[in-house]
Amino acid sequence: MTPVQSAEAGPAPSAGPASAAPTSPARPVVAEGVITADNTTRAQPVAPHGRLRPDPGGRRRVVLVAAAAGALLAGGLAWTMESKAPPGPPTITITAHHSRYEPDRVKVNPGETVRFVIHNADPIDHEFIIGPPETHAIHERGTPHFHTGAVQGEVTVPAGMTVETTWTFGPSGSPPVEYGCHLAGHWAYGMHGKALIR
Repeated sequence: MTPVQSAEAGPAPSAGPASAAPTSPARPVVAEGVITADNTTRAQPVAPHGRLRPDPGGRRRVVLVAAAAGALLAGGLAWTMESKAPPGPPTITITAHHSRYEPDRVKVNPGETVRFVIHNADPIDHEFIIGPPETHAIHERGTPHFHTGAVQGEVTVPAGMTVETTWTFGPSGSPPVEYGCHLAGHWAYGMHGKALIR
């Protein structure tokens, strides 16, 4: 075992002339010490088998440095993973206000899946149904007026709440797609809009 030198002790005594028996190749020596408050290094006593004896102050510094390094590494990994995550579907936000949809016209790309986020700013419930004209004809004739979202593009939007659904549009030249509310008299009042496929 290599003796540890104190910063104050000076160099270790020489082992003598070259007549000493050859030894195994030298292992790299790593300075073992702690930095004190006045920025000087003092030797850290070595326990048997080369282990450091506990030094409460030094150990806390090592733990704090390791914790800070771990936090930085975790933050960097999270940022890297987030920045490489594939983007989700484009989002269109629609507000139900005074029994109208705002906006009442949206533009989408052919074949695109769009996430619709619908906020109901009215004190009464509404629904958001999106689809081709035949879908609206069925709902206008009185199908159930509570929608859990189990059917794509059909959700109930309670008063003051925000819900979402998705809809996948057809290719260019597909039939027009409209969205609207079919609660009694709402469609006739003008609570509907169009999704224009560009």
